[in-house]
Amino acid sequence: MSLELALIPADSRLESTSDGPSLPIADSESRTFFCTLTVSDQIEQESLDVSIWGSSDGQNFGKRPILKFPQQFYCGTTKLVLDVSLRPDVQFLRARYELNRWGRVAPTPMFVAGLQLEEIPPMSRDTATKRAILAAK
Repeated sequence: MSLELALIPADSRLESTSDGPSLPIADSESRTFFCTLTVSDQIEQESLDVSIWGSSDGQNFGKRPILKFPQQFYCGTTKLVLDVSLRPDVQFLRARYELNRWGRVAPTPMFVAGLQLEEIPPMSRDTATKRAILAAK
């Protein structure tokens, strides 16, 4: 059975910059995840930046994310693949979301969003470029 994680639970109301919970991925066989960021509500003149961070101990998540979503301004769905199979040190994942608001209306940003991860089969390491190099030998 594939591992499913809610780094930001579906339909969460986000009103300030924060970190999601630290979730273990030790039970993952492929260590490859299909990430779906869904924004279902928002107000005008604001942006949402979502990133995924990895940790070996669930406490120290370092200084740089392992995956960054494109900046969001509107409702919609963004899908990305996260492959940590070459990062055996990563045993925990968490999301970080940063909200920004500009303009003269209500000063508090608000998004309703969720970030779901679903384990998928591992990505092929046998790329077309690699095959071409081997064929030329």
